[in-house]
Amino acid sequence: MPELHPEVAAVTERVIARSRDSRRAYLDLIEREREAGVHRPKLACGNLAHGFAASGEDKPAIIAGKAMNIGIVTAYNDMLSAHQPYGRYPEQIKLFAREVGATAQVAGGTPAMCDGVTQGQRGMELSLFSRDTIALSTAVALSHGMFEGAALLGICDKIVPGLIIGALRFGHLPVILIPAGPMPSGLANKEKQRIRQLYAEGKVGRKELLESESASYHGAGTCTFYGTANSNQMMMDVMGLHMPGASFINPGTRLRQAVTRSAIHRLAEIGWSGNDYRPLGRCIDEKAIVNAIVGLLATGGSTNHAIHLPAMARAAGIVIDWEDFDQLSAVVPLIARVYPNGAGDVNHFHAAGGMSYVIASLIDAGLLHDDILTVAGTRLRDHARDPKLAGEGDELTFEDAPAEPLDESMLRPPAKPFQPDGGMRLVKGNLGRATFKTSAVEPERRTIQAPARVFSDQDEVIAAFKAGELERDVVVVVRFQGPRANGMPELHKLTPPLGVLQDRGFKVALVTDGRMSGASGKVPAAIHVSPEAVGGGPIGRIRDGDMIRLSAEEGRLEVLVDPAEWQGRADAVQPPPGLGTGRELFAFMRHGADDAERGGSAMLAAAGL
Repeated sequence: MPELHPEVAAVTERVIARSRDSRRAYLDLIEREREAGVHRPKLACGNLAHGFAASGEDKPAIIAGKAMNIGIVTAYNDMLSAHQPYGRYPEQIKLFAREVGATAQVAGGTPAMCDGVTQGQRGMELSLFSRDTIALSTAVALSHGMFEGAALLGICDKIVPGLIIGALRFGHLPVILIPAGPMPSGLANKEKQRIRQLYAEGKVGRKELLESESASYHGAGTCTFYGTANSNQMMMDVMGLHMPGASFINPGTRLRQAVTRSAIHRLAEIGWSGNDYRPLGRCIDEKAIVNAIVGLLATGGSTNHAIHLPAMARAAGIVIDWEDFDQLSAVVPLIARVYPNGAGDVNHFHAAGGMSYVIASLIDAGLLHDDILTVAGTRLRDHARDPKLAGEGDELTFEDAPAEPLDESMLRPPAKPFQPDGGMRLVKGNLGRATFKTSAVEPERRTIQAPARVFSDQDEVIAAFKAGELERDVVVVVRFQGPRANGMPELHKLTPPLGVLQDRGFKVALVTDGRMSGASGKVPAAIHVSPEAVGGGPIGRIRDGDMIRLSAEEGRLEVLVDPAEWQGRADAVQPPPGLGTGRELFAFMRHGADDAERGGSAMLAAAGL
């Protein structure tokens, strides 16, 4: 086994030490739940009869109580391209389970909200809190005690984190996540970006924009850029929670179905009645969480996981913070260039060697923990393989990762990376702490010092841009966008106009207590500023014209104002909360949410996790 990099080892040890008490309490919980919790042998006859009344041909096996019963938690809907393929999965899974003497039932469904549909709309204010709603839905689904394992069907932004958080509270169950894969490649992402900027400048109309977007998002499957959804899939791979090579096989193929079948067969093998019991709560440990951070940094993944990973870790009794991300980023090289950090999409990435090469090369470089408990192997390296169909019978086999990348414009060895660091920095100063994703930002733009222009809504920024008020060096400050203010919507709508200003030669940056998409791109941005404006965060004291210095190289986020004047300023007044589109129903989540660095969760805060 290659020697682990000293900084990866040091961060892991700090996480273990920091989490000692909470992790012990969590492990005690799942042990008690296995021994004394709610499960089929302890259900009264009336309870049990309700549980199998509609199970059809599986009823005798469930009554006998000797077959593993798999709970399916599905995020299926047929509006969203990523989740539409899941429609037929439950019936297929039931067939696959019967092949190995097991049974399966749909335990419940969860919402599957798409930021691509709600981006820039009022519904985005529900987006972050949909993660906790999904976690609650998962807990409800698994609460019946009818299952000895779970298959989780979900892919996109908040859905995988929500499924994981909910399932971890049933961490005594073995769990495998089953993806459905990305849509085939459509319009090149660079061309889509070009049309968006032309639209922002008023040079093309809505018709041309819609044609471009439709050519890009054109069929069933996950969007093909490397945003939060595909970063989710990467993290599940480096944590060993998928079958090997499962992430980026296109929907509707024989190979995709074969890998799903193998996942159900494997789930039956790792149940709690057998000799290879692998509960989720043991699979997700401190090393697996560090692997997720390393994978995120090495591939230039979504900054949204600077929020989601701390929340997922908390559900397993593990405490991480942005210092961990920052310290790992300093030693983890960027080895992938996937749009928006490069020209090719996830299909090109997969063809170039994809996750099997990423896992194998990072283990060889001492940057991933190989010695973790995975769902399908004796170590993580067993997941550095690609599924193939062989022979006349289309037998599923797994091939080792390629020794070298097949396209060095997409993938590089860790010894010859695209850049020497992982492209995600912690910046801090008198404005608090924030995340700065550098991997898509040109080096000469990673330090910006310019006067502030302050807004409380992204639509105000768009209006100012259209009025020509931002035609200068400027740090655009958008506040009252944190979890407690309005649910922390993504501000992806700002990317095209700020990109236009940058292309015109101005020094431009964004500072916000809100979020930006995993596809936020080339404009330097300090995002997730904590503490947020609501409750007295210093971002609430910035005024138009204040000089702000944002530097990834220096790890600095500061307003350059005389300290006496700064301390004497009053906080800005929070705008009234939005009504409509169901936003008022989530007021309790806003009021109880904690800082972005802890995950921005009222649910976890109220639970004392």
